[in-house]
Amino acid sequence: MNFSELGLTGAQLRACESLGYTTPTPIQNKAIPLILNGTDVIGCAETGTGKTAAFLLPIIQNMTTQRRPGIRVLVLAPTRELAFQIQKNYTELNHVKANESVLVIGGANIRTQMAALKRRATVIIATPGRLLDLTDRGAINLSTVEVLVLDEADRMLDMGFLPAIRRVLAALPTKRQTLLFSATMSSSIESLARSTMRQPKLVEVNQRGRAAQMVEQAAYSVSQENKTALLLDLLEREQKEESLEKVLVFTRTRRGSERLSHILKARNHRVNRIHADRSQPQREAALREFRDGRARVLVATDIAARGLDVDSVSHVINYDVPAAPEDYVHRVGRTGRAGKQGKAITIVAPVDELSMRAIERLTGQAVKRIVPAGFGGLQLSSAGAGKSPAPFLRKGTVRSFRPRGR
Repeated sequence: MNFSELGLTGAQLRACESLGYTTPTPIQNKAIPLILNGTDVIGCAETGTGKTAAFLLPIIQNMTTQRRPGIRVLVLAPTRELAFQIQKNYTELNHVKANESVLVIGGANIRTQMAALKRRATVIIATPGRLLDLTDRGAINLSTVEVLVLDEADRMLDMGFLPAIRRVLAALPTKRQTLLFSATMSSSIESLARSTMRQPKLVEVNQRGRAAQMVEQAAYSVSQENKTALLLDLLEREQKEESLEKVLVFTRTRRGSERLSHILKARNHRVNRIHADRSQPQREAALREFRDGRARVLVATDIAARGLDVDSVSHVINYDVPAAPEDYVHRVGRTGRAGKQGKAITIVAPVDELSMRAIERLTGQAVKRIVPAGFGGLQLSSAGAGKSPAPFLRKGTVRSFRPRGR
């Protein structure tokens, strides 16, 4: 199937062609026709599978077909990085100058954003906190919004944005199209869908919570005090044995990210870091260095697990096992994108064994266990690994979403 068979017009097809989009991904194939028809959609798919284009392409076409004044589309994202990436994709796909977008995120100059809003933007791409700040100041009127997109909705809930989302919903027209996209589907997401959407269609093109198919996964068992030594050994030994062109290292805490980046820099690794304590210009500079190869290693907290779109991340290394199993899926999804093979390594201390088993239960995948000699590791049990969670939908299906209790 090609994009022309999905109902896209010539202008959108030319935009796809200019960006090298030839064949729709599964989520695009299922979601685009539904969105074009004005249907509420819940899209559940792995990261790196084209979810952003799946909602932007039909939204842009529908706006072009029926022009109206005011803010027509609101896209909410959990992090500045994801919002920035969506805005970049929108700029690439949009061919109508009148349908300008404004990026509304924290950490950026609020007066500049207010000035941009006065130029009668049609699309707002925002993080919840800054959006509400500008709404409270009277700089944004959401009463004309026709389409609401909640991107990476599960992460927004994990970050405590539910009260902010409910405030935003109260300011929106009840008659609108709502699109909810997420890489995982939890009970909290289903609850949010029940309260905000009208007879949505559920589109799922992966087994829920399953890690990226193109990623080779392994867990290295070590003692807690040897985690840093193992990381250095992996980076320096494997550099000679295989190509680690771009390595994304995840830590749980901001302090851990700072500490690890300083250690790697002292060992002459080209490294930068990104976490919530860094300013927006610092975060953008770190991503630029990582993208263009000036930094071979980027140390990050989970703020980078969503929305970080960097070509050819060869390896993801989980220096710390994530607190939430769902975060593992998003971390791993930073590599093995666009059909390319990737590798994910998780460093597991004895205290992390239960968390690792929870990850395996969520993903339904047994992670290969490795006990490297000389690092004080313990053999991890794989009991229960590989058992798939109860399926909600079969792969690649579309059906009506029926709220519980109704």
